Amino acid sequence: MAMGSFDSRCRQGPMAEINVVPLVDVMLVLLVIFIVAAPLLTHTVRVDLPKASSAPAAIRTEPVVLAIRTDGRFYWNGRAVMRGELGARFALEARKQPQPELHIEADRLVPYETMAQVMSEAAKSGLTRIGFVTDPSQ
Repeated sequence: MAMGSFDSRCRQGPMAEINVVPLVDVMLVLLVIFIVAAPLLTHTVRVDLPKASSAPAAIRTEPVVLAIRTDGRFYWNGRAVMRGELGARFALEARKQPQPELHIEADRLVPYETMAQVMSEAAKSGLTRIGFVTDPSQ
């Protein structure tokens, strides 16, 4: 290791060696800290978790598709039905277990009043799972 002198007559160039002693000291201190802290990180806490039981999924039923056209025609799963028949059909479907979903497909220009009346009649009949089918491409 090059040592500097306090003699003003003897000028030397800058020291080009890296002093690694402080670096080694810091690394040794960090090593000791990690050796002491490592066993503390593996300490586990005992938690009493609840036990879960799995049941088979509910049987899915085919949804009922009710199509409403702009001209006032109704289609129940693709078959034409009269407006007066919907209440009886809703009540019949509501009694089934598990209850099927009612999917309503309505033309864009169907009046809101017609949609509200159909949904109200379905809810009064006991159908609880009502959804709308939309076409995102339009």
